[in-house]
Amino acid sequence: MPNVPARSRGFALLIVLWMLVLIAFVVAQMTAAGRTESRIAGNLAANSRSQAAADGAIYEAIFHVSDARPEQHWQVDGSEHAVQIGQSRITLQLEDEAGRINPNLASGSLLEGLLRAVGSPPETAADIARAITEWVGSAKRPVEELLVEYQAAGLDYGPPGAPLESLDELSRVRGMTGTLFRALQPHLTLFGPADPNATAADPVVAAALVLSGALSSAGVAAPPPANPNALPDIIIARIHAAAEGPGNARVRRMAIIRIGGREPTGYRPLAWGNEDD
Repeated sequence: MPNVPARSRGFALLIVLWMLVLIAFVVAQMTAAGRTESRIAGNLAANSRSQAAADGAIYEAIFHVSDARPEQHWQVDGSEHAVQIGQSRITLQLEDEAGRINPNLASGSLLEGLLRAVGSPPETAADIARAITEWVGSAKRPVEELLVEYQAAGLDYGPPGAPLESLDELSRVRGMTGTLFRALQPHLTLFGPADPNATAADPVVAAALVLSGALSSAGVAAPPPANPNALPDIIIARIHAAAEGPGNARVRRMAIIRIGGREPTGYRPLAWGNEDD
């Protein structure tokens, strides 16, 4: 065997060592990536289980709201209930959707009252309330006049003159700001009556009713005692479900359900999905 210079042998050894380091680095990266993917997959699975548990809890709430037996019936009055499904614990809160204001049906004076209740000055509240009624088509004005007003406000569109399909559309109404829209949103619905149920209204909606003249400042009297076994013909319930499961999985779901009436199954979902924090 021919003699190999020491310098060449050292260079070859250096290459081998560098290759070993490179291989070790690649293996470490693949192992880390595998752990990351496994962790992500585990988190997704845990969240999916918690979401399924939250949805199951919503169905349980529908059952209890529909059940006339006093020991089983749940009131739609903002009260909370805790249920356990599998390894997930779910906290449910049930609200009466009739306690919110429906901008598609509400009068201009009620909308003005709500705007004032969340902090708008009276003149601004009156102007934006009028703009909302024009947007949803409950107040009629010539299209040309409306376009001029919107263009003067720097907007390249006008009101459609049709009911809102989502509350997010309100953010496009002339004069509406992001801060004002966020203040209004918790008190609005597209599934309630023209006149909110004062007994189910939150303090802001109650203030709006007073400011609009629909409710006296003394508030609303308590309703007379009802038959505990009798249920309203139709209830529209907003059901919040907050689920906590293994692996620190947390999911918030919300459904708006029409319960009663002539629904073939006894209920009909009007909205259902994830709930923003």
